[in-house]
Amino acid sequence: MSLIIGRKPVLEALNSDEEVSQVFILFGQEGGIIEAIRVAAKKKGIKVNQVPFEKFRQITQSKIAQGVAASKSEQKYYDLYEIISESKKSQYPLLLILDSIQDTHNVGAILRSADCSGVDGIIITKNNSAPINETVVKTSAGASEHVKITLINNLAQTIDELKQKGFWIVGSYLEGAKDYTKVDYKVPIAVIVGNEEKGIRKLTADKCDHLVRIPMRGKIQSLNVSVATGILLFEILRQRSN
Repeated sequence: MSLIIGRKPVLEALNSDEEVSQVFILFGQEGGIIEAIRVAAKKKGIKVNQVPFEKFRQITQSKIAQGVAASKSEQKYYDLYEIISESKKSQYPLLLILDSIQDTHNVGAILRSADCSGVDGIIITKNNSAPINETVVKTSAGASEHVKITLINNLAQTIDELKQKGFWIVGSYLEGAKDYTKVDYKVPIAVIVGNEEKGIRKLTADKCDHLVRIPMRGKIQSLNVSVATGILLFEILRQRSN
């Protein structure tokens, strides 16, 4: 992780293509540029942390920061078309799409399952998604260094592009979905898993070729997204190994 320090540099970074993961504002800081930073961060779904003096000093290592700092991920990201092209080298290409998953522990656990199950690439929506930060890296047990990740702005457009490249789209969904074991996964597949609370959006679900669900026998009708993702991925691996 690297740090951006100062009001103007942070605002410029937020208004550019730089991959800012979090913003830190010293408690009590106000004014026009501070509000502009908050607005710019909110538009991109980037978390803004208001922190006390001691923590802010630790983050900035006592450098003059004008009460504002931002962390920037050093995670390597790939181009979408590069990931698609690389996946085509597999007998059955497998991509995983994370739509607005916001918990860093969930993202890290998903990256770990993805690497273990042979996912060729991971597509993450930019807006309202957790950053690939130190927590993600630690939770992934190193998988974040091995899986190929790309960030996208428009999921609907990406789905259309994947279909044009021969991928079947499988969405994890509850309403009107079939048993996840009843789909033939021996074709190029892109699996979509959604936000912890809302799941994948209705418009996204409408674009899927298959909607699947994991049958539940208890009182609770849904699993943690990282657990559900692991189950889906290893069912795909099981089918493809037979």
